[in-house]
Amino acid sequence: MPRRKKQRIWRIWVDTQQHIISFHEIPNARLLEFYTHELFQSCIDRYTSQQYRFQ
Repeated sequence: MPRRKKQRIWRIWVDTQQHIISFHEIPNARLLEFYTHELFQSCIDRYTSQQYRFQ
């Protein structure tokens, strides 16, 4: 039986009150998960254009 390739998941936490995006869990932030790099990058670009801060 062939082994499945492990699917990569990109995760960010978004705090819309403080306009923060984090690559690590932060309190009161919403977790977003992406299964393709294209969707992940699109989301990052959108938040960047809205002047979210990364931490």
